[in-house]
Amino acid sequence: MTQDVVSVEIPGNRDDVLKILKRTGISGVPVIKDGQIVGIITRKDLLRKPDETQLGLLMTPDPVTIGPDATIADAARLMIRHGIRRLPVVDDRRLVGLLSVSDLILAIAQMKCTVPIRDVYTSQTFAIWEETPLTVVGRVMEISGFDAIPILDADNTLRGIISERDLIRNSVIEDSVGVSDFSNGTDDDEWTWESIRDNHTLSYSISKVQIPKKPVKHAMVKNVIAVPLNAEVSECALKMKRARVDQLPVINGDKRLVAMLFDRDLIRVLCAPMSP
Repeated sequence: MTQDVVSVEIPGNRDDVLKILKRTGISGVPVIKDGQIVGIITRKDLLRKPDETQLGLLMTPDPVTIGPDATIADAARLMIRHGIRRLPVVDDRRLVGLLSVSDLILAIAQMKCTVPIRDVYTSQTFAIWEETPLTVVGRVMEISGFDAIPILDADNTLRGIISERDLIRNSVIEDSVGVSDFSNGTDDDEWTWESIRDNHTLSYSISKVQIPKKPVKHAMVKNVIAVPLNAEVSECALKMKRARVDQLPVINGDKRLVAMLFDRDLIRVLCAPMSP
């Protein structure tokens, strides 16, 4: 586990969380209140609730946790069962560490597992054209549930990968002013007060996590590391760890994209019985 855990406290500021995710490249942070963990805030939370600023409403409350003496197989099973990428490590209700999918990938890289990834750990995928606006890419990720998507050019050549990390890296905080018009109120409207109706309008501030509309080719990772279908499990885990990526495109003999290898699928090898 990682012992020096980056966390945020309630009450806190959403903008600070965004800065942490941009600066460190991590995908989520624990939320602490009175010294105890009460939630997790991830990149997905910021992208799905761009208008929300309160940490208590952004976070996933009561996160799944694990004890410091559990095995990595226990951790992998919990992550797979709950569809999560990180497990706060708790001892006597206090946060003592954080175990992520990336930590398990390192363990797999050290196992020297020679099982090929073909048909076992790969996932079907789809690709997006390199001129697709980044805002559309974000919506496609939300609908599909994929947190990384390959990018193709007009010749169907793999040009890059776009991930939630890249969306966060390119996002900005956009502040604006909204206006509510009360000038059409009538005496029969119970929600129209004389003091507000006299002013006709009410102004309020809006703070939003905004994804720019630029083409995805300007935000994607271009130096893509791809692996063949016969690549070995530990070999792929090592590539992921060295490149600090969560996924690898899988190509066939013609170097055409055929599937994706996600770290969340690769950790299933830890749940399988190992040969002596």
